[in-house]
Amino acid sequence: MKMRATLLSLLALISMPAAMLAQTDEIQVYNGEIAPPGIFNLMIHNNFTPKGRTTPDYAGAIVANHSYQVTAEFAYGVTPWLEQGLYLPVSSPYSENYGSTLNGFKIRELFARPNAHDHKFFYAANFELSFNRHYWESRTVTSEIRPIIGLHLKPWDIIYNPIVDTDYTGGLGNLQYNPSGRVAYNFNERWALAGEEYDGFGPLHAFLPLSKQFHEVWATTNYNGNKFLGLNVETGVGYGLTAASDKWTLKLMLSRDLNVHPWRP
Repeated sequence: MKMRATLLSLLALISMPAAMLAQTDEIQVYNGEIAPPGIFNLMIHNNFTPKGRTTPDYAGAIVANHSYQVTAEFAYGVTPWLEQGLYLPVSSPYSENYGSTLNGFKIRELFARPNAHDHKFFYAANFELSFNRHYWESRTVTSEIRPIIGLHLKPWDIIYNPIVDTDYTGGLGNLQYNPSGRVAYNFNERWALAGEEYDGFGPLHAFLPLSKQFHEVWATTNYNGNKFLGLNVETGVGYGLTAASDKWTLKLMLSRDLNVHPWRP
């Protein structure tokens, strides 16, 4: 009986929503802005969890506590409304139970209203396909659909990403709702301060109990240096609100257009 209960518990844990429980390669609210046509952009995502979940979220998973993730995101502006993206590598330079690992890669297509920054109301949609190692996600192939809507109410920005994830098991009944949102105040064209929230409610058809949901609130700063140093910087600190969330997480995002030379006239 004890063995049966253990097996049932393990089965239930493995079948829980992978998109909500897995580690994170990027912690970012999409704002609908894309690289101009013909421009390459590189963004380096750094996420560190000084105090997080201390047990694996499924058998063989990376432990979140003290883990450090680095992801290189390459983007290319195809048209004024389409950006192609590649995340390679998705890596963990350190985790408590695996040390240094390469975790997989993903590709994305971002469709956006052209020149989103110039419009009061903007919208976009991002589609991602991920190929994962088992210790990163419980399923090898996962996907994300990320609608993007927002308002530029100068100097305020209000953005919402009602994200839906799937690991291609269970059909439509296994779609997971993992939205994110951002409210930012722009001091000028270079500096902004923002509050963000990242959530994992569980299956769309039946949300998990609150204690098993993922909810983190963040304070972030943004520096837009494209016209000066050519480097954009976003920093942030996140605090978990539920037992299923990491208590403290830090992020640093660095991005630059690779084929633009800001020091030239």
